[in-house]
Amino acid sequence: EEHGTINMNAVNARGDVSSVTTTSGLAWKIPGRVGDSPIIGAGQYTDNAVGAAGSTGRGEACIKACGAFLTVDFMRRGLTPTDACLETLRRVVATTEPRLLDEQGRPTFGLNFYAVNKRGDFGGAAMFAGSRYAAWDGSQARHHDAAHLYERDR
Repeated sequence: EEHGTINMNAVNARGDVSSVTTTSGLAWKIPGRVGDSPIIGAGQYTDNAVGAAGSTGRGEACIKACGAFLTVDFMRRGLTPTDACLETLRRVVATTEPRLLDEQGRPTFGLNFYAVNKRGDFGGAAMFAGSRYAAWDGSQARHHDAAHLYERDR
């Protein structure tokens, strides 16, 4: 699954947290539609005392869940970045309209979250297996497999 959105979260040498998101938006979007990227707390959120989070995938699901804010809030409560991303995905599933769920109760859309805490610990999670993300681990940039809620059907 490919996304037109890029999220980048960082902690600098002084411990300041930042985040940025670029988006191409929904292809052939409805005139006047606003996606999740420009809505504070939906597709991106930063709290310098805690960390930052952002997402790619179905923006409407992020808006409904206030997903990036929720991910940072889960880190505030002590979850690791990866666990915070997974917990946010669980919340998204719990609030997804039945028409957007398959016969097994899984969303019919993709969604990924990425997060970093103030210490520089990072993580990512996706709705379905197979997603990867890039992160600097202190010595080099590497690709990492994202944690996930569901396996893909074969």
